[in-house]
Amino acid sequence: MMQQLGLITGASSGIGRSLAHEHARRGRDLLIVARREDELNELADELRERYSVAVRVVAKDLTDPASRREIFELVEGQGLTVDYLFNNAGFGGAGQFHEQDWDMLSGMMELNMRAVAELMHLFVPGMVARGRGRVLNTSSTAGFMPGPLQAVYFATKAFVNSVSKAVASELQGTGVTVTALCPGAVKTDFADTAGLSESKLFESAATPQTTAAQGYTAMEAGRLEVITEVGLAVAIKGLMPFIPERLAMAGVKKIQS
Repeated sequence: MMQQLGLITGASSGIGRSLAHEHARRGRDLLIVARREDELNELADELRERYSVAVRVVAKDLTDPASRREIFELVEGQGLTVDYLFNNAGFGGAGQFHEQDWDMLSGMMELNMRAVAELMHLFVPGMVARGRGRVLNTSSTAGFMPGPLQAVYFATKAFVNSVSKAVASELQGTGVTVTALCPGAVKTDFADTAGLSESKLFESAATPQTTAAQGYTAMEAGRLEVITEVGLAVAIKGLMPFIPERLAMAGVKKIQS
């Protein structure tokens, strides 16, 4: 029987991989999900050996709408109980909106928004019925503003921020919490995937380890959100409301150019 089971999407690298370590080092079991089965198996062996926890691997592409229901049915069919849901899978893509490939943008919206919402919709009812559960949705500071040159990515993270907080409010008193993890730039393969490896945005990026640790701590405390960089938190909450929107967007555009 798996104990304090955490389901982590996008677990094969970056923040997801570090979240797996955060969960496992507390003696909690894992179900790790990503597309790359070989990397998942490597991580699973590492976690079992280092922390003596039970780990199951599920190789799924969450941009496929059927995959979310398949994961839920697998969990239900094996009599497992998900106590921690980490919606971490996501990707970005830089460029002029009208010049970007629509299939790529559509996949981004499917993964960054629909997969997050559907996995919550599938697993939260069980948490509520048991009177306990934690959800951590990996969002971004990008979700607090429009993002020229990453218009759709920023918009998907605004969705994650909004839906996380709204659902958290609905769940007050149930024993279930939802937390939005909002990092700035993080040293993962995100920059290469998004075509931003040369951007100034990633010159002083945080590590996935410190980002995951902050997110996990905030989740355990039941916080609505955690902005992992103090400077960005001050800018977003204290300064941005007073900056003209066109000027703010020009700054975002310059940083990403």
